[in-house]
Amino acid sequence: MLLEGQWGMGPGVATTVNSGSRISFGFAGTGVQVLFDTEGLTVAPHLWVRVDDGEPRLHLVEGPVLELSVEEGRHTVEIVVKDVNEFVNRWNPPFECAVVFAGLVLDDRTSLRLGAQPGGPRIEFYGDSITQGVRALSADPESAGADGTRSWAYLTARAFGASAHQVGFGRQGVIKPGNGEVPPGPESFGWNFAGSRAERIADPDVVVLNLGVNDDTLSVAQYADYVRQVRAAYPSSKIVAVSPFSGKYAEEIEAAVKVVDDPAIAYVPTTDWIGPDDCTDGLHPSVDGHAKIADRLIPALERLTGLTRR
Repeated sequence: MLLEGQWGMGPGVATTVNSGSRISFGFAGTGVQVLFDTEGLTVAPHLWVRVDDGEPRLHLVEGPVLELSVEEGRHTVEIVVKDVNEFVNRWNPPFECAVVFAGLVLDDRTSLRLGAQPGGPRIEFYGDSITQGVRALSADPESAGADGTRSWAYLTARAFGASAHQVGFGRQGVIKPGNGEVPPGPESFGWNFAGSRAERIADPDVVVLNLGVNDDTLSVAQYADYVRQVRAAYPSSKIVAVSPFSGKYAEEIEAAVKVVDDPAIAYVPTTDWIGPDDCTDGLHPSVDGHAKIADRLIPALERLTGLTRR
């Protein structure tokens, strides 16, 4: 069994509050129960569940058991977090919305199969509701309109065959707190959620930053301090600061990267990548808008970092 993305580990459970996080496993047999701890949740997180090569099926985590029954044989399962609602507490335990994975139950004719570890690069993305995939499907601000698997970050990671940490919090900025009791970007960086540090075995190959559009004010010094914080945490990573897609604070972010003066930190301007027609509400990209962003970012990352798409 493999967990990818931003998961906090606790006794008997793994918890994520971030869209795009994944669970994958293989089994031989006829059925598996996927268990979740739903105690205290007031809003159900949304998952995509894919068995073998079938179409992803939407599952709302409204109860503790997800039944997967199939014909006898060898099967693969991928579960991806479509959305964790941004409008209720998802930062301070106990959560009102979170995916709390509590394990698997196999029937007497089923056994787990060992799977290969991911061999691609490791990329971390830090952003806001756009990175989360909010309003990608429609202008509906709730989870029905959101899909982290359609986000520019998710698409970019898949293009490189990357193991990715996709961290997006609605309303969050560099100095502005996010919805759902989430603190500003520098305060949430390095944490899965309150009380749970984001442990890393090694530095990621690339870190992509896309915060700023929600800030009411943002100075060069404030953004430079944020970049220095990321650099201090990851001394060997390539860091790419991507300007907000609306163009807001593009000049300040570019200047901040120059001030930091690190050859392994790059700035990518994105002001002309999408327009209002590529958004569901004038700000949040649609599915096509996210695809346009990914199509521009992927070659930029190839050029700046040496990554190769798969």
